[in-house]
Amino acid sequence: MAYGLAPLSQLPLGTLAEEVNAGDTAWVLASAALVMIMTPALAFFYGGMVRKKNAAATIMQSFIIIALISVQWVLWGYSLAFGPDKGGFIGGLDWFGLRHVGLEPNPDYSSTIPHQAFMIFQGMFAIITPALITGAFAERMKFKSFLLFVILWATLVYDPVAHWVWAPDGWLRELGALDFAGGTVVHINSALAALAAALVMKRRLGLKEGAIEPHDVPMIVLGAGFLWFGWFGFNAGSAVASGALAASAFVVTNTAAAMAALTWMTMSWWLGGKPSIVGAASGAVAGLVAITPASGYVGPMAAVLIGLGAGVFCYLACRLRARTKVDDSLDVWGVHGVGGTWGAIATGLFASVAINAAGADGLFRGNPGLLFNQLVAVAATWAYSFTLTFIILKLLDRLVGLRVKEEEEAIGLDVSQHGETAYQF
Repeated sequence: MAYGLAPLSQLPLGTLAEEVNAGDTAWVLASAALVMIMTPALAFFYGGMVRKKNAAATIMQSFIIIALISVQWVLWGYSLAFGPDKGGFIGGLDWFGLRHVGLEPNPDYSSTIPHQAFMIFQGMFAIITPALITGAFAERMKFKSFLLFVILWATLVYDPVAHWVWAPDGWLRELGALDFAGGTVVHINSALAALAAALVMKRRLGLKEGAIEPHDVPMIVLGAGFLWFGWFGFNAGSAVASGALAASAFVVTNTAAAMAALTWMTMSWWLGGKPSIVGAASGAVAGLVAITPASGYVGPMAAVLIGLGAGVFCYLACRLRARTKVDDSLDVWGVHGVGGTWGAIATGLFASVAINAAGADGLFRGNPGLLFNQLVAVAATWAYSFTLTFIILKLLDRLVGLRVKEEEEAIGLDVSQHGETAYQF
């Protein structure tokens, strides 16, 4: 029996109490709130990295995505991502407007929390993923084109990939690929979209004259700190229960972030001559990205190695990107693409059924098959996200234009797109 949106007072007495676990529900709702705060945190993280003439516009992009995708998710996004399967590729519109998504549990996703609690938790993932992409085209996209891009990308790219990985009949889930909290769905997916956007959008004005430096380092560190805080909901909340697995995911998330922050700082000290503050913050984020797919399947020592790898690989990837003509403005590919790829592969190396019986052992525990499945998931997400994003952006560029005029870019998007400035002196 489905109760839909009927008031609790109209439900048969005891029905929900027998099916819904209050502790699990409280943890998942709290985790959804933690993940929600990650998007404003990202706004500060990105906002501090751009020039001050673009700070408000950059913050606005993340903030308005919260509103835009919240509505998209309720209307059709959740149905496409998690609804009844259509060939292993995508869900249908059976749950349009949250039809059949009620207050009773859905056993495909959790038998102890209301279906709507799971829905809103996943909705916060759907919100932050396109927000991550904005770092690639920072300081140069029209706001109208940005809104169109976000809706199209969420519908045509994010929702199908989420279905592949997390829906019961998604083809990558059936293959046996593991992604506990979004290494492929969120981080690789957004990073390859970011790479496509950087290629289509071309370089920012003024880049030929030298590197564009962050305008507000404290804002960057504040954003990174709140991302770290919110990530406990991102990863530990993905246990969808307030039990031992959530505790394990919480511990390894913190451990990997700490190790990656130390590693990136050390790399910047060794190769750059000074221990970078922005580098330490970026390293923490890289570690959080890398542990995300593995967080429900590995223990603390594996988390140390995953964080170490994230600090090295992502730091080197960002240095390499800086030597090219690709203007991925805030290094989304270097942090989220390389970090997410390393995390997905590391899951195939370090995963253990001793941590999570619903997972699988990795290569180092005698199961090379999991590593193969992880590589398939990585390759499929890289190819699909990059190709579809490139097509979406090219079509939008032809139809409405993507980039602001040169004079608008020169004065900054705060004024040219929004008629406001971040600071008044």
